[in-house]
Order: sequence, then C-alpha cells, then structure tokens
Amino acid sequence: MSGLYDRDFVLWTEEQATALRRAKGANLPLDWENLAEEIESLGKSDRRALHSHIRRILRHLVKLTASSAEAPRRGWRLTIREARNEIAIILRDSPSLRREIDGIIADETSLAADLGAADLEEHGELTSAARERLEQARFTADQVVGDWFPAAPP
Repeated sequence: MSGLYDRDFVLWTEEQATALRRAKGANLPLDWENLAEEIESLGKSDRRALHSHIRRILRHLVKLTASSAEAPRRGWRLTIREARNEIAIILRDSPSLRREIDGIIADETSLAADLGAADLEEHGELTSAARERLEQARFTADQVVGDWFPAAPP
C-alpha cells in the first residue's frame, strides 16, 4: 500500500477511504466516517487545484486567441507556463487525475471565457470580433497541459 501512496496520492486516498468504510464494524474506537472523509478530502484538494490551474490556463488561452494586443501576451504566456508546471507536479504525484483533464476542461471553459472577456472588456479590448473568438474557443487536453500556444489573431 505505501507504494501506491508514493505513485498516486489521489488514488491512495480513495482506496484508504473505501477501506476505512469497509472496516467500520471493527471494534476500534475510531470515528470511521469522519476519518474516511478527511482522507478523501486530501485527494480532493489536488483535484480542486487541478481545476484552478486549468481554469487559469484556459482564461489566458482565450485571451491569446481573442486579443490582438501585443503588450500583455508575454505575461499571459508566462502565467500559462507557470500553471502548466503546477499541473505537472500534481500529475506526478497523482497520475490518476490525468484521466479527468478532458472533463475539467469541458467544465471550466465557459467560466474561463467569461473571465477572459471581462479582462479584455476592462482594458477596452472586447471588440465584437474578439467576443466571437472567445465564444468559439475550444481547446484539447494536449493544448492546455502541453506546450502549445495559439497564434495571435489577425
């Protein structure tokens, strides 16, 4: 079991919580359900972090896709690289989360596009063409967690 802890923390937390719930009838003076929930919450924090980093990447990818402004592009790309590095660390510790990336992207794209639109609007860059590019933006898992960047719009 300790090998799984080292290979995939999230999977370990899920298995430990399940095992604790199965052992609930044992005559040990433990708060079985809350103990299992606390162990599960450890894995959930990695999942929440993955959602947050993917949302941040998507927010900046949609701005790179929609905005023709040159000045902020370097900062957006840097933010994306930093978030991708954080994701790599999470996936190194919990590789089972990799299978959730497509679903997370689907869940977070609309919110990220809304946030990106608000960012562009705040800087007077939300033209009708930019809004249309924001609404049509879709990204694959390889584009989000890989080293891909969109070309600047015309």
